[in-house]
Amino acid sequence: MKALAVIDYQNDFVNGALGFAGAELLEPIIVEKIRHTRENGGKIIFTLDTHGENYSETAEGRKLPVPHCIKGTEGHKLYGEVAKQVAEDDIVIEKPSFGSLELAEVLKCGGYDEVEFCGLVTDICVVSNVIIAKAALPESRVVVDSKAVASFDNEKHKAALEVMKSIQADVL
Repeated sequence: MKALAVIDYQNDFVNGALGFAGAELLEPIIVEKIRHTRENGGKIIFTLDTHGENYSETAEGRKLPVPHCIKGTEGHKLYGEVAKQVAEDDIVIEKPSFGSLELAEVLKCGGYDEVEFCGLVTDICVVSNVIIAKAALPESRVVVDSKAVASFDNEKHKAALEVMKSIQADVL
């Protein structure tokens, strides 16, 4: 069975505190991937970067002093049409850091033979979770569509795609 992992496609990464030009262009691509995966019997997993009001006191907050994805705010919510795609039987994981060990457990227990990744940001949360997925499912196909991920830094985007290729993820 296939899973589609939609990584952190949240308001604060598209048009909010850490938003960047071009992030909004992923919206129709991600929506189509969600619909296609559902139509073919796959599972949809959403991750949400999730911080509290004490963000500035955290290790991440001290190194990236831009409050973002604070639970309960508009910035924490999924962006646009992607937000409307969440169904009752989807898995939604709130994660306090770049990678999610909860996602690893969901993948390990789910019997997935393929996991596709899309979302934001290529060189931070996407690459972190692809690496975790490869560790959780070493014999499963892990796919990253380069047109369905993005970064505010194109050079880091390209470098992250190369790292994902080097760990045997299929980068399309």
